[in-house]
Amino acid sequence: MFLHVDLDAFYASVEQLDNPQLKGKPVIIGALPGTRRGVVSTCSYEARQYGVHSAMPVEAAYRLCPQGVFIPPRMKRYREKSREVMAVFYDFSPDVQQISIDEAFIDITGTERLFGPPETTARTLKAAVREHTGLTVSAGLAANRYVAKIASGMSKPDGFCHVPPGDEAQFIEQLPLEKIWGLGDKTRKKMHDAGLYTVSAVKNVSLELLEHILGTAGAMFVYNAVRGIDPGICTPVPLSRSISTEQTYEFSLYDRYIIDTALMELAGTVMFRMLNEGWHSRTVCVKLRYDDFTTHTIQETVDIPVATEQALFTRASRLFDKKYTGGGIRLLGVGALNLEPESTPVQQELFDDGNKKLQTVERTVLQLKNKHPDLTITKARLLSRPETDTE
Repeated sequence: MFLHVDLDAFYASVEQLDNPQLKGKPVIIGALPGTRRGVVSTCSYEARQYGVHSAMPVEAAYRLCPQGVFIPPRMKRYREKSREVMAVFYDFSPDVQQISIDEAFIDITGTERLFGPPETTARTLKAAVREHTGLTVSAGLAANRYVAKIASGMSKPDGFCHVPPGDEAQFIEQLPLEKIWGLGDKTRKKMHDAGLYTVSAVKNVSLELLEHILGTAGAMFVYNAVRGIDPGICTPVPLSRSISTEQTYEFSLYDRYIIDTALMELAGTVMFRMLNEGWHSRTVCVKLRYDDFTTHTIQETVDIPVATEQALFTRASRLFDKKYTGGGIRLLGVGALNLEPESTPVQQELFDDGNKKLQTVERTVLQLKNKHPDLTITKARLLSRPETDTE
């Protein structure tokens, strides 16, 4: 059995936890009003009642909710709380697949002797997260990752939904198409144009007809998804020792400025972990998924290790350019593979082009943040385009 656990409005919840005066108020994390091309990272449930959502231009959010409390992101603090939550997850299972800063899959198969039935384990885990971190999570329990992912979103915040084994198809069939995770607006429009408005209607058409409507990749995804079969997007891909992060976006990304900023934020998350854990890597990997579910992964290994966030972003951006053919992007991922301890001898650059100085600055910032968790040091571009969480 698999649990999908999702922190509720994570960034906003951390701010409300650290500052109780913000509880009950519409908290909006991201760029400040007036910031050029700034976007909302996430917001509290109070702000969502006004129509504010992640990836929305901050000026639009301000028009909808001028009384909102706009706060720049504190990524060091969010990563710190994320680690606390993941530590709780590992208390319940050694098999934790963290897929973003605020969500993870947990395989609790075989833990019955320790914690009781899976449903009891899930509820105990939720209580443990609240007790140890002060945060709430929503959880979905099912026999496969995909159904567990959908189930976790059924009763937010602080929700729990259990789909017993064998009930996957029945559970999916009673959902509106909007709740089928991974279906974007364009895909649903194509289905609506073909007269398919419900899960039942989609199940009644052949795979061949779906291929005609959605193409091969999209048809196979939808064919499996509406039957409660994991279409594979939640299944971990075995890799060498690596650090990676990826983000599925609520709205497809088209603007290259936004795509580059997303890559920069992902690179920053990976580089922070590499520096903090004492690794280096010469292999960079980028993953991208289009609106039609076509997914591409590209990696490149060079002689000189990645030493700075800027270097990792530059390589990730170059790899993206090699694969990107235009169109909407639903998912982006950046990874550093084949990790080696920093003490491992490596080839050095013949001429210093400023990387050593930049690396020293980044390490100094890391040390300051580790000593002073509440310290806010953010790159200007990251401030205008903050990292978005998955909810």
